[in-house]
Amino acid sequence: MTDAQKGGLPGWLDPRMQQQIEWRDKDILISVPIKSGTTWTMNIVHQLLTGGDPDFEDIYAEVPWLELLTRPGMPVGELLDRVDGMRRDRPRAFKSHAAPPMLPYVEPDIGQDIRYIVVVRNPEEALVSARPFFEKHTEAWLNLWQVPRAALTRPDFPTFYREVLDTMGLNRALFGFLTSWWPLRHRSNVLLMHFTDMKRDHEGSIRRIADFIGAHPTPDAWSKITEYTSFAWMKQHGTKFDALTATEVPVLEPGAMVRTGKAGAARADGMTEDIAAHLRAAGREICADDQALEWFYGGGPLPQ
Repeated sequence: MTDAQKGGLPGWLDPRMQQQIEWRDKDILISVPIKSGTTWTMNIVHQLLTGGDPDFEDIYAEVPWLELLTRPGMPVGELLDRVDGMRRDRPRAFKSHAAPPMLPYVEPDIGQDIRYIVVVRNPEEALVSARPFFEKHTEAWLNLWQVPRAALTRPDFPTFYREVLDTMGLNRALFGFLTSWWPLRHRSNVLLMHFTDMKRDHEGSIRRIADFIGAHPTPDAWSKITEYTSFAWMKQHGTKFDALTATEVPVLEPGAMVRTGKAGAARADGMTEDIAAHLRAAGREICADDQALEWFYGGGPLPQ
């Protein structure tokens, strides 16, 4: 697969791998674009499945990332063996940055019960969050993949947007993700949520996810789950979320995955009016549904 076919993704991501997985009933696929609440959602699902677990070492050992190559030349069989060996006494959960059709979507009426938790974020917020995240990739990881740091970083957000995000097509990819899931938003096995709404109502969002995946924690477990999925707890235990055991060399510097947890701070993080206008215009070329675009930027109840 060429970089063009992968939509500008770096070499360590290969979305094709997930198409070869044999899904099990009750599998949970967490489908979220970059910097849009992926790690938080992974932790919420893990805490619900376990009834509250503060002792896990690495969220990526509990919720594997389906596109991630741990090293150049990694065979797909390695991923397949790993996911096939996961425990069978509770549902499996997986992370993916892909959307259909790259992420296989299983219709709810064909006899297999696969659940999709889809979270999106205001695209301005997601993109300003990408810059400090890219900067936190380790030298060891970049050297392993022979990617110069200069290919991913710039001294300010406007230059980063123009020379990295726009060149790679990651700005447009956010709208492509929305367009893929939007027609499926009312399917019984799809839960489409917005990061802003999750921030507004933390506990209510956990309960929505719990109902969707059929989790029924005890009152004591609810208290633990609420604590362990809070931004404060995740920030205090940040290395649990940095994929430190997922690969042969660390992908990220400690604390890179859990940064500020804010909604509505894009302008303070470097977004300008000109970039925002360019982004919205690019998005409109991909998504012509005005209701979808307005929801993408602000959240709230899903339009019927």
